[in-house]
Amino acid sequence: MLAGCTPVVSAGGEHRPGGEANLRLPDLASAQFFGVVDGRTLLILGLLISLAGMAFGLSTVMGLRKLPVHQAMREVSELIFTTCQAYLRQQGKFLLLLWAFTGTVIFVYFTFLVGSGLGQVLVILAFSLLGMAGSYGIAWFGIRVNTFANSRTAFAALRGRPYEVHRIPLRAGMSIGTLLISLELFMLLSILLVLPGDIAGSCFIGFAIGESLGASALRIAGGIFTKIADIGSDLMKIAFKIKEDDARNPGVIADCTGDNAGDSVGPSADGFETYGVTSVALVTFIMLAVTPAVVGPDLVPGLQATLLTWLFFVSAVMIVTSLLSYVISSAITRRLYDDAEDIDFERPLTQLVWITSLLSIAATFVVSFALIRDLGDGTVWWKMAAIMSCGTLAGALIPELVKVFTSVKSRHVQEVVKSSHRGGASLNILSGLVAGNFSGLWLGMAIVGLMTSAYFISLTSLGALMVAPGVFAFGLVAFGFLAMGPVTIAVDSYGPVTDNAQSIYELSTIEDLPDINGEIERDYGFGVAWDRAKTLLEQNDGAGNTFKATAKPVLIGTAVVGATTMIFSIMMGLTDGLTANVDRLSLLYAPFLLGLITGGAIIHWFAGASIQAVTTGSFRAVEFIASHIELEGAAKASEADSKRVVEICTQYAQRGMLNIFLGIFFATLAFAFFDPFFFIGYLISIAIVGLYQAIFMANAGGAWDNAKKIVEVDLGAKGTDVHDASVVGDTVGDPYKDTSSVALNPVIKFTTLFGLLAVELAVSLRASELHTVVAVLAALSFAAAVVFMWRSFYRMRIDAPDITPAQVQGDHNLTPEVLG
Repeated sequence: MLAGCTPVVSAGGEHRPGGEANLRLPDLASAQFFGVVDGRTLLILGLLISLAGMAFGLSTVMGLRKLPVHQAMREVSELIFTTCQAYLRQQGKFLLLLWAFTGTVIFVYFTFLVGSGLGQVLVILAFSLLGMAGSYGIAWFGIRVNTFANSRTAFAALRGRPYEVHRIPLRAGMSIGTLLISLELFMLLSILLVLPGDIAGSCFIGFAIGESLGASALRIAGGIFTKIADIGSDLMKIAFKIKEDDARNPGVIADCTGDNAGDSVGPSADGFETYGVTSVALVTFIMLAVTPAVVGPDLVPGLQATLLTWLFFVSAVMIVTSLLSYVISSAITRRLYDDAEDIDFERPLTQLVWITSLLSIAATFVVSFALIRDLGDGTVWWKMAAIMSCGTLAGALIPELVKVFTSVKSRHVQEVVKSSHRGGASLNILSGLVAGNFSGLWLGMAIVGLMTSAYFISLTSLGALMVAPGVFAFGLVAFGFLAMGPVTIAVDSYGPVTDNAQSIYELSTIEDLPDINGEIERDYGFGVAWDRAKTLLEQNDGAGNTFKATAKPVLIGTAVVGATTMIFSIMMGLTDGLTANVDRLSLLYAPFLLGLITGGAIIHWFAGASIQAVTTGSFRAVEFIASHIELEGAAKASEADSKRVVEICTQYAQRGMLNIFLGIFFATLAFAFFDPFFFIGYLISIAIVGLYQAIFMANAGGAWDNAKKIVEVDLGAKGTDVHDASVVGDTVGDPYKDTSSVALNPVIKFTTLFGLLAVELAVSLRASELHTVVAVLAALSFAAAVVFMWRSFYRMRIDAPDITPAQVQGDHNLTPEVLG
C-alpha cells in the first residue's frame, strides 16, 4: 500500500516539483556505530526511551489524583475542568474547520499542480491531521493534569508548610513536559523507523504543518480568551473594592479557565509544535546540505544517516537527563526545605533549570564522542556538541536574564512599584515599558552571542561535510534550546497551577464551612494555618509568574533560530544549491529589501489585532459582570452567570483568532506569489522583528504582573490607590505577555512552513510560463489578506453608543455606575 505513495521521479532520477515533501530519507541501517550497532537499532532504543518517558508522565498524573484534597476545593477544580472541556471542544471544531481549509489548499497544490500520486497526497493530509491532533491532545492532557494539581496545591497550603506547595505544581509540570517531549519524539522516530524513506519527507512536512496549525490557533485563541477573562475579573477589584478571586465575581471561574486556556493549552501545544518543527527543519537541512558536490556521491547516504541518528539519539538521551535532573533537584530541595517554615519558591526552580542544563551539556558531549568521534577530521564530534551546547546553555541563561526584569526581587519590578506609589497607573505603565525595552537589549545580545560562538565553531570543520555549515549551527543551537524541553515546559506549567490554586482557595469559601477546623483535623490529621496558607499561595504565585515569563523567550528564541534553518531550505531551492540568483539575496535587490520592510509591518498589525480582540471582549465581559454581580446576600456567583462569561470569552477569542489566522494565511500566499526573494526578506523580517517584539511585550507584562504581586503580598496594600495603579498596569500587561508575545512563536513557524509550499507553487507556475496566473493569485490573496486585516479592527471594535459628557462629568474613575 505504501509503495503507491512514493513520489514519481523523472527519467533522469531528479525529483519533480514538490519541494521538501519529496525528500528521500536514507536507510538508517547504513550508519554504523561501535562496529556492531546500526542507526536503526540505536533509534529503536530511542523509541523505547520515549515510551518510558510517556509512562512516567501518565503515572505521575495518577499519583497527583491520589493526593489529599478537601471536597470543597475539588468541586471548584472540577468545575474549572468542566468549563475548560467546553472551551476545548469548541476549539476542536474550529480547528477542524481551519484544517479543512488548509488541507484543501494542500490537496489542490499537490494533486493538480505538483502531480503527486493520490497516495502521497493522502499521506501528507493524514500526517498534517496527526500533527494537529498531537497539539490538541497535549492541550487536553495539560489541562487535566493542572486541574488535578491546582486543588491539591491549595489544600496542601493549609498545613502552613511551603515544601508541598512547591512540590505539587512542579510534579504536575514535569508530567506535562516529559509526556509532551516523549510523545513528540515517539512520533518523529516512528516516521523515521516505520515508514519508507520515499514518503518520510511528505510525512514530516505534513506533520509539521498540522502541528503549527494547531499550535497557532490554540495559542492565539487561548491568549485572547485568558486575557478577556483576566481583565474582566481584575477590573471588578477596582470598581467594587472586592478581594482577589472573590467568589461573588462571575468572572473568576472564566479567569481560572483562562489560566488553563492561555497558560496551559497554549504553551503545551506551542512546546509540542516547537520541538517537532525544529526537528523537521534540521532533517530538511541535513537532506539538502549534505550533497555529492561536498562529500562525494558514495558518502552522502551514510553521512546523512549518521547525522540523523546522532541528532535523534541525543534527543532521546535528553529525556533521560531531564528526568535524572528532576530526581537530583527534588532530593536536594526535600533535604533543604521538607521541614522549613519559609522558602524562596524561585530558588528550587532555578536550581532544577541549571542542573538540567549542565547534565544535558555533559550528556551531549558523551553521546557525540561515542557516536561520531570518527566523523570528518576527528574534531567534528566535540565541535557539534559544543554548538548544540550553546543552545542548551541558553535554556538556562535566558531565564536568568528574564528574572532580572520580571522577578519579584528584580530592581526593575521594584521600580514599577515605586512609580505606582507616587505616579499612579501612568508611571506604573511607563516603568513597565522601560523594563520590557531594556530586556530586549540583554536577551538579544545573549542570543546573538551564543549564535556567534556557534557560527565561528562551525567554520572550522563542518564545511567539509555540508553546504552552509553556519546555518546548520543555528539549527543545532535551536535544537539545544529544546534539549531540556521537559524541564522548560515544567517550569512554565508551574505558573497556571499556582495561579489556580490561589483562586481555588478563595472560590471554595472553605474558611466559612461549619466546623471546618475540626473536620480537617479529624479527617486529615493536621491543624489549619489559614493566614499562613494564603501567604504561601500568593508567594508561590509570584514564583509561577516569574517562571511563566522565563519560558516565553526560550520558545520564541527557538522559533526564530529554527526558522533560520527553514528559510535556508527555501534559499537552497531558489538558488539551485546556492549556484544561481544569489545576488537576489541582497539589499541591492529591491524586492528583497521591500520584503524586509513588510515583515515588520505585519508583526505590528498582529500585535494590534490580538490586543483589539482582548479589548473588545474585555469590554463585553466587564459590561456583563458589572450588571450581574451580586455583593449582598450571595456567597458565590451563580453557575449560569459564570458560564456566560466563559461564553463571551470564547466568542471573542474565536472571532479574533479567525481574522488573524486568515490574514496571516493569505498574506503568506500573496507575498510568496509576488516574488520568492521578496518572501525570503519577509520571513527574515518577521523572525527578527517578531523576536524583539515578543521579548519586549513578554517581559514588560511580567514586570507589571509581579509588581502587582509585591503590592498585594509584600506591602499588604490591597484596596489602596497603589494597588489600583498596579492592577491597571497588570491589565495592560496581560495581553502583552499572554496574548500577542506568545502567539508570535507559532505564527512565525506556520508562516515559514506554509511558505515552503507557497514558494514552490509560485516557482512551478512561473516555470510553466503561467506568469499571469501567478499575478492573479498574488492579487487575490493580497486582497483577501487586506479584508481580514481590516476586519481585525473594524469588525472587532467596541460596538456601543458614544459616551456623552453627562456620563463622565465629575467622575473620571472606573465606578460601578460607569461600568454598568
